[in-house]
Amino acid sequence: MEEKKRIDEIKMNILGTNIISSLGFTTDENFDAVKRGISGIKHYDVNTFNLPEAFMGSLINKEKLNDEFVMISSSNKYSNLEKAAILSVISANKEANIDLSDEKTLFILSTTKGNVDSLNEKKESSTFLWHTADLILDYFGNKNTPIIVSNACISGAAAQIAAMRAFQSGKYDNAVVAGVDLLSKFIISGFQSLKALSPEPCKPFDKDRAGLNLGEASATIIFSKVDIIGVSLVTGAVRNDSNHISAPSRTGEGSFRALRRILQNIDIEDISFVNAHGTATSYNDAMETVAITRAGLADVPVNSLKAYFGHTLGAAGILESIISIRALEEKMVLKSMHFTNQEFENPICIAIENHTSDKKYFIKMLSGHGGVNAALLFSRN
Repeated sequence: MEEKKRIDEIKMNILGTNIISSLGFTTDENFDAVKRGISGIKHYDVNTFNLPEAFMGSLINKEKLNDEFVMISSSNKYSNLEKAAILSVISANKEANIDLSDEKTLFILSTTKGNVDSLNEKKESSTFLWHTADLILDYFGNKNTPIIVSNACISGAAAQIAAMRAFQSGKYDNAVVAGVDLLSKFIISGFQSLKALSPEPCKPFDKDRAGLNLGEASATIIFSKVDIIGVSLVTGAVRNDSNHISAPSRTGEGSFRALRRILQNIDIEDISFVNAHGTATSYNDAMETVAITRAGLADVPVNSLKAYFGHTLGAAGILESIISIRALEEKMVLKSMHFTNQEFENPICIAIENHTSDKKYFIKMLSGHGGVNAALLFSRN
């Protein structure tokens, strides 16, 4: 109990954010697109990434990515993934304005695949995650040892919790939490082998959902102990139910326990919305519905952002937190795109339209392969 009290008292204020995705290269561009109901998911033909099948997905404009990067560096040692991460951090710091090289600034990298295909892109590049993180830190002149989080689809949430623990140590005043994943033949074919991809734009929580769409993104949150007016990360929890290598628990056990942990000290009536993982796969959405109901959140508006961005893997927990942070700041609940009707034993309150709410909290949920589950609680100060 004493450890819980100390963690919850840590100030995790948000100084700056950025999102690079198919919908734009700034947080403002991405949030504005979501508010207007614009999706970045498109159809990609056979032979994209040398794949024998077409797919629906969300890809970053690589020409724009490289055009923007050449304005800050002429070096050819960076992969596209590293370029996206560096550009995102730079953009977030235009708002935060901290010293990225300072010994009191910690870098945390969230990615599930890293440069797994970098040997095809640049033969001299290493596929090791530590190499990617070192290149990013070296660009900013930061001498600290980075934290690398690669824990399936909850990586972005686990990275933010790692930042909380780092602040608890008293060693750092700022934490740069960056999540990035780009798609490749390796990644897409892996999800195709699981029969998890939808041939159409995904429909989270809808009774006719047919699977997920994959997406690319780089997203950054810069946390600080500095007191500001805005939104802060209050607490977070990770719970692993070890149910199955790829299928979630039918009872939502791990997700429920993560939710129960973060809800201990708040009134459910004060929660504006729950931003679910909402992959639009049959088992994930059903599991989250059970977990949300068990946690007493059945009447709280729930949304998913996967129909706007696709599943952005290691970036998802950070990207979706940022969009939800902006929604909380603007006292909005965003709609869950492509949702019409649910057929669950215990139905939940899916947001079907954008609407206003002046409640002070939102919850971010994530789940992933191996039975990993996470939940974050954010508050408007």
